Amino acid sequence: MEKQGPYKILLVEDEPVIQELVTTMLCGEMCGRTIEVFVVSDGSEALPRARQVRPDLVLLDVVLPGMDGVTLCRLLKADPSFGDMAVVMLTARVSKKDHEAARRAGADGYVEKPFRGFELIDKVEALITGRDKQGASPS
Repeated sequence: MEKQGPYKILLVEDEPVIQELVTTMLCGEMCGRTIEVFVVSDGSEALPRARQVRPDLVLLDVVLPGMDGVTLCRLLKADPSFGDMAVVMLTARVSKKDHEAARRAGADGYVEKPFRGFELIDKVEALITGRDKQGASPS
């Protein structure tokens, strides 16, 4: 069954300029649905906020105060109450080692800063629509 209501995205990012840019890019209409973006600046605030919001997707910086993004990704992916929630790392960390750490933690995608708007939107749309299709019950 296809998800009803708006898509919810939790943005975990400590840079106000990036928070504003990503929120502006994603708020509004995408995939034929309204997008709601919730923002936290500290990694340690993200897990409780995710439990409250129940996001469809988390955009997650790696370098954060409180708790790093790779650890947070691992915790989110290990929690069965989040189901098939997607996690995309949005970070300036670009080494092969960083990509591998994110993959091992369960990240569904990796977008490097600086990023192009279409790159982020394409990744988010692909994960949202792909997850809806996976969750659809056969007719």
